[in-house]
This record gives sequence, structure tokens and C-alpha cells, in this order.
Amino acid sequence: MKIAIPHALLYYYYFPLWDTLFKELGFEVVDTGITNKDILDKGSKAAVSDICAPIKIFTGHVIEGLEKADYVFVPRFARIRKPEYFCPKFMGLPDIIEGTVEGSHGRVISPIINEKNNEDISSPKTYDILTDIFGFSHREIRLALKKAEEVFLRFKNLLHSGLSCDKALESYRTQRWEEDLKRVKKDGEVTIAVLGYVYDVYDSFISMDVIKKLETLNVNIKTFEMVPIDIAYENLKHYRKRLFWTFSNRVLGAGLFYLKDPKVDGIIHVTAFGCGPDAIVGRFLQYESDVAGKPFTTLRVDEHTGEGHMFTRIEAFVDMLKRKKWASFSEVI
Repeated sequence: MKIAIPHALLYYYYFPLWDTLFKELGFEVVDTGITNKDILDKGSKAAVSDICAPIKIFTGHVIEGLEKADYVFVPRFARIRKPEYFCPKFMGLPDIIEGTVEGSHGRVISPIINEKNNEDISSPKTYDILTDIFGFSHREIRLALKKAEEVFLRFKNLLHSGLSCDKALESYRTQRWEEDLKRVKKDGEVTIAVLGYVYDVYDSFISMDVIKKLETLNVNIKTFEMVPIDIAYENLKHYRKRLFWTFSNRVLGAGLFYLKDPKVDGIIHVTAFGCGPDAIVGRFLQYESDVAGKPFTTLRVDEHTGEGHMFTRIEAFVDMLKRKKWASFSEVI
């Protein structure tokens, strides 16, 4: 039996866990592949017009998955850390899909992710739906989840060691776990923290491959998922209260951590047009960057973003950082 995992949204963070879980249970996992114009057009046509680009892209991947598999995996993310929650679109994602995608009814597998404090989302009760639909025993679910949790832990260790999500995912696919740690780039002319949700930063179509473009400009990259969750939250303690959304707090906490790091020369915030939580995160990051005296810029992406415009802004920002660093170096000499 085939199950498709849409190559969008939190795929970039949780795919190793989900892929391992379903394979351990005997499913053939179908990856819907990287986003392209056809997938975006399918999603834009099916989705409501005023929803954000990441949800339109996810919708397109669901349509792609339904064409290639028996079922499509659309988890309902409520929370993974009390008392924070996910964006309402994540909470209602299965309903959005079944309400907009023709032929999806009865073919969407939607476990409810509602954890008090479990980033690994590996509680067996979360996946009871697999028992209800496919008849797996609770023991089979537990054993598959144990293996999936082990794989996800190795994946996170790669992230915390300095590999970006896209490179860590490649390590998972090729099983070159330890060897790929040697590929961490540290010899660039400047270091930039690229902050944003994984589905904005790593979807190469919507972000115009921002990570690779920066690497061609000889830049060292830091991202939010490289910062362990406890360190990110430690850096949020000087606020009277945290934000309502878990991954928004992760991005903001990582940003505060990088603003204290003398090796980080600047911050780029990649955000999707129309994202309410990100609008708040962006204002915090901009203010804190001003206080820290570090250059900051926002790259706002949607389905209409032009590649030439994006690359020009990136190139100008990097050039400014290099000139600033050279000027500081000259003053020391």
C-alpha cells in the first residue's frame, strides 16, 4: 500500500521520522518531490485565493500525492509544547484539504498532534488512527515509533552540529550520517543567520533557493534548527511572555542567540507574504537587530516573487556585509 508524504510545510523537519514510521509498518512511501510551477498552479487553483503561499503549495503536493498513492499524510498539528500552539491553518489543514481538493475524502490520514511537551511527536496514542484504519496493533505502532524516534534523534544531531535541513535530509536519504558532518562549511567570507520557517527557507521554488545562492557568494549559513530548542527558549527569557506559536518562538529564540554571536555578521528573515505570526516575529527580529547593531533584512516570498529581484537583494546585502567586515579589519590593522 502506498502513502504519499507531501514535500511541503513540516516535511523539511519531520520527514525522517514519518518516512521511517511508515516503512517500518510496511507502507511504500511516496515523496511528492520538490515544488515546481505545475504543483504550485494545482494548489493555487484548488485552494482559497487569500490563503498563504505555503498552504497553496501544500495543497498542490496533496493533489500530486493523490495521483501517485492510495493515501496522503496530512497531520493535524495543534501543539507540541504547552501552552503554545500552531498556526490555525495547521490545526485545520485536513479540513482545508478535504474541503478544497476533489477526491481527497477518505484518503487523507490525519493524526492529531497534540503533545504537552514532545518535539519528537512520537507518542503512540497520536497514531491510533493507523490502528483504526489499517488494523495495526498497538505493539506494532510502538515498535515502529521507537525506530522512527531513533532516526529523528540522529537527524536532529546533524542539525545541531551545523548541517542545514536540506543537507541533513540528504544525509538521511543516503545514510551518510557521520561522513556528512565533515561537509559543514566554515570558511566563508561572512556568516549570515537565515531565519524563517523551514517551509519558507528550504522550498527551493518559493524561496528561489536562497541557501544555495548565499553559498555561491561564499557565505557561511546559520539557521534556526541548528539551535537546540532549550537554548532557543533560554534566549526568550528576557521577554515577559512568549509568543503563542511554537515555531515562531523557535525562530525568534534562535535569532536572539545569533545576535549575541560575534561570528554572525548579519540576519536575513525569510517570510511568506500574508503570514500573521511571521509579521510579529519579523518586527521583533528587526528591533533586536537594531539594538545589537547587526544588519538585518527581510526577504518576503510568495508565488509571484521574481528571481532576479530576490538575487539582487541578497547580493547587495552580502556585499554590504563584506565591505563592513573589511572596513572593520582595516581599522584594526
